Amino acid sequence: MLATTAFNYCAALLIYRTENEHWRQRILISAIVGDLALLFYFKYFNFFADSIAYSFNGGEPYSWSLQHVILPIGISFYIFHNLSYIIDVHRRDLVPSRSFIDYAAFIAFFPHQIAGPVLRFSDLAEQFYGRDHNMAKFNYGAMRFLTGLAKKVLIADSIAPIADAAFAIPDPTMAESWLGAVAYTLQLYFDFSGYSSMAIGLGMMVGFHFVENFNAPYRSVNITDFWRRWHISLSSWLRDYLYISLGGNRNGPQRTYFNLAATMVLGGLWHGANTTFLVWGAWHGFWLAAERYFKVSANAPFRVLSWAFTMLLVCIGWVFFRAANMTEAMNMLAGMAGLNGFALRSDYAWQFPSFAFALMTVAVVVAVREPQLRRAFALKTTGELVESAKTDDPPVSLLMGIASTVLGLIAILKLVADSDTPFLYFQF
Repeated sequence: MLATTAFNYCAALLIYRTENEHWRQRILISAIVGDLALLFYFKYFNFFADSIAYSFNGGEPYSWSLQHVILPIGISFYIFHNLSYIIDVHRRDLVPSRSFIDYAAFIAFFPHQIAGPVLRFSDLAEQFYGRDHNMAKFNYGAMRFLTGLAKKVLIADSIAPIADAAFAIPDPTMAESWLGAVAYTLQLYFDFSGYSSMAIGLGMMVGFHFVENFNAPYRSVNITDFWRRWHISLSSWLRDYLYISLGGNRNGPQRTYFNLAATMVLGGLWHGANTTFLVWGAWHGFWLAAERYFKVSANAPFRVLSWAFTMLLVCIGWVFFRAANMTEAMNMLAGMAGLNGFALRSDYAWQFPSFAFALMTVAVVVAVREPQLRRAFALKTTGELVESAKTDDPPVSLLMGIASTVLGLIAILKLVADSDTPFLYFQF
């Protein structure tokens, strides 16, 4: 992390101070290749070495591939942070950092280091140079942290046994596979949005405003709408630095469809070196292109049917995202289609805790009604806090303070009792 930080800081200064556009372009390309080469080695070496050995050496590893490369913590995120920085400087959208310490602090800033959000230097630059910090902001940060912890520990971790059990069944029935797919759909959202809330809360507690990373994605009425709401920092990064760089929608409709699909496939590959991630990206890329072709609008009629169809597509996509390999994914999809029977079998029913079913119901209600719950408890987003702070420090809701404290304490008690509660996005 220190090496990439120094490398990109120097590259950005060199790009900014070079007048010749040809040389600026060459420096940028060299820096991007260096960053991606590092990411490729640590994240994809094992995958490609195993694939080559499987295809050409009868599955026996080559001598040069015997080493097992360990993935450094947070490398995907800080490589993306570095890439956005040098590209913004090259585009003249950003003046390089005034000091190496400020830039190093941005890259190593602990609240978002492990699993995002994917921030840009421009998001925090002015806050490094000067920011207001007060008890109201700290209190809001603490509430965001505690509610995020509760989403992760009380909901996501409680639902996880259903998803784990269903995906471990070799021939799941329709009931078993749909329970597993829906459970994972909910688990992933509450796990990752919970972490994002914790990161936003930690940042706020020390005086920083992060961008929001989720906006009730399970209320989406099409896939385009879903990607405006899900992992917003990553989807906007892919749009600004990959989709637009490929040409965006500037070169005709056919190229636009290709750019959408390519962006999502590469976004899937970013999540991990596995065929399932490529298929997941291609699945979303196909539907994004189809919606662009048919001019699907978020304001279309039959919103309930549009929402149900969108959630079906999202749920199918998450099967590929969760499955360890394509065989497991296809087994789950076969089960969802009813090819292995329909009922929940007694041999596996005991693996589905009744408490987890109750939490699934709570999760559905929270996921669908989250904006209303925010307003009811007066829990503001970072954008709303920034706007309200321009006039006066916003009052802290007593109800939200009590609720978040109670939920946070219960989550901590459960966390102490559990043996293992990993964050899903840590592996990316």
